[in-house]
Amino acid sequence: MAVIKFVQNYNDLSTDQGYQFRFHCDHCGNGYESTYQPNKMGMAGDLLRAAGGLFGGLLGSVGNSTYEIQRAVGGPAHDKALQEAVNEISPLFSQCRRCGQWRCKDVCWNDQKGLCKSCAPLLAEEIASAQATAARDQVYTKAQETDQTQGANLSVQATATCPHCAAPSGTGKFCAECGGVLAATLNCVSCSAEIPSSAKFCPECGSRPRG
Repeated sequence: MAVIKFVQNYNDLSTDQGYQFRFHCDHCGNGYESTYQPNKMGMAGDLLRAAGGLFGGLLGSVGNSTYEIQRAVGGPAHDKALQEAVNEISPLFSQCRRCGQWRCKDVCWNDQKGLCKSCAPLLAEEIASAQATAARDQVYTKAQETDQTQGANLSVQATATCPHCAAPSGTGKFCAECGGVLAATLNCVSCSAEIPSSAKFCPECGSRPRG
């Protein structure tokens, strides 16, 4: 039997009833399935169960149709089906002579250069990608140049929700719903010293935090 060349990325979907294979692009993962080929030997259920006993139960279910199992059961028939699937699907792929990978012609191949797009990117695609990246970076730059914090109290360590009642917390020091403390630290109303929000008295002047 001739050597099967195009076999790097494929899944064997074959069962005892027939043969089918799914081939994948090395880069994008897109792929194609070969035409289903019925198993002309038409393995019966008794034969499948006999093979299961012979191989220690490995063939107990049709779902266990790996390449090795199919070779044990189908032998040359499976290899012939794989070769035919390769002949059917391989025209949809090209092997890059620079990196050696098999790439799908629809998405990942540069016909003009005869190489994959990773080795020979399409100029129009690169320009469009660069323009989109530049536009995104410019948006970020413009946003950073504009004050986005007007009205926000940045001295307070804000939380998304009030830890006491779970209401939206806002940016204040106290919850607008229940009056619970939101900030990690507060300033003493008497001496303005910074104190933990959980403190009952100011350690500097002895006053209550909220007066």
